[in-house]
Amino acid sequence: MEHPVNSYGRTVIGWREWAFFPELNIPAIKFKTDTGARTSCLHSFEHKLFKRNGEQWIKFGIHPAPKRTDIAIFCEAPVIDIRSITNSGGTSEERPVICTPINLGNMTWNIELTLTDRDSMKFRMLLGRKAMENRLIVDPSKSYILGKKLATIYDN
Repeated sequence: MEHPVNSYGRTVIGWREWAFFPELNIPAIKFKTDTGARTSCLHSFEHKLFKRNGEQWIKFGIHPAPKRTDIAIFCEAPVIDIRSITNSGGTSEERPVICTPINLGNMTWNIELTLTDRDSMKFRMLLGRKAMENRLIVDPSKSYILGKKLATIYDN
C-alpha cells in the first residue's frame, strides 16, 4: 500500500499509529506522535544494565498491548547514552537511551528511544520530533493512516 506523501516528500501519518521494532522482537506497539518531545520514549520495566563485549547493554521488559499487562516482551539493546529527561509534568529523571530500527508502514529507519515506565499511560510509546524529522508529517485530524493491521496481533 502506498502511503500519502505531502509536497515536501514526507509521509503523512496520523496523531496515533502502529509500528513494530524488528530488532527488539516487538511485533506491534501503538504510539502517539509528540512534536513537543525531542526524543521518542518507550514504556519499559525491570531495567538491568550489563556489559557485553565491553559495551553497556540493558535488558528490559515492555507491555506492548494497550491496557494489558498480561503480555510482556523482554528485550536487550546497547545503551548509547543516559539522559536527564523532563517529562510533561516538569519532573526530571535519568533515562537510558537506545537506538534501534523502527518499522512504520513500508519504511524502516533507526530512532533513539528513552526507556521509562509508562504503564499508567494510555500510550506505551511516544514518537518524538527527532524520529519524524525530514521523514514524516503529522495530520492531527487523522488516526491510523498507515493502517490498523498490527493491532490484531494482540486480539484474543
